[in-house]
Amino acid sequence: MKFNAKGLFLSVIASAVAASGLLYTSCRPSGNDSKCAAIACAHGGACQEGKCVCPAGYEGDNCEITTRDRYLGGWRVAEKGTVTAAREYQVAIETSSIDASHVYLKNVYNYFTSPIAAYVIKDTLIIPNQQLQGKVIFGKGYIDTVGSTTANKLTIFYEVIDSATQLVDDFGYYHDIDHSDGSVWSK
Repeated sequence: MKFNAKGLFLSVIASAVAASGLLYTSCRPSGNDSKCAAIACAHGGACQEGKCVCPAGYEGDNCEITTRDRYLGGWRVAEKGTVTAAREYQVAIETSSIDASHVYLKNVYNYFTSPIAAYVIKDTLIIPNQQLQGKVIFGKGYIDTVGSTTANKLTIFYEVIDSATQLVDDFGYYHDIDHSDGSVWSK
């Protein structure tokens, strides 16, 4: 039997063309997936039903917006706690290197010199329970972007507990119990 190199070569080429055609048609969007054909989601977002589903820390039509960016910068605080008198002071919200949803709050309560760790989920800022400088702090707040894509107001509901005396200073976190108001932060 004589070896036919030309026939083998043509068979390999034909097989490759058939396989690539099969692969091409199996990877093309079909049905509802066709809605995603022209959509590119940033930051690891995934297109489903023609819309990007964004990972934590990102939003926008194509996951192009880092959510925490609306919170960053200097804020003027006006607050009155259940223990402290009415006062105004400045705080700063800065980026954290943990991930795209984490931030650091500086000068909260006009007391903390260490940054307070927090994170952002959509329009909510969450301050997880943490102990710093002899006090425990926790809370949550909401950003107000009505009529604007930039934040101009935050209302933070938080509590500070003195670890030594157990004295509680509430800023609207337990409003239903002590009728305290949230802390208002403005740009």
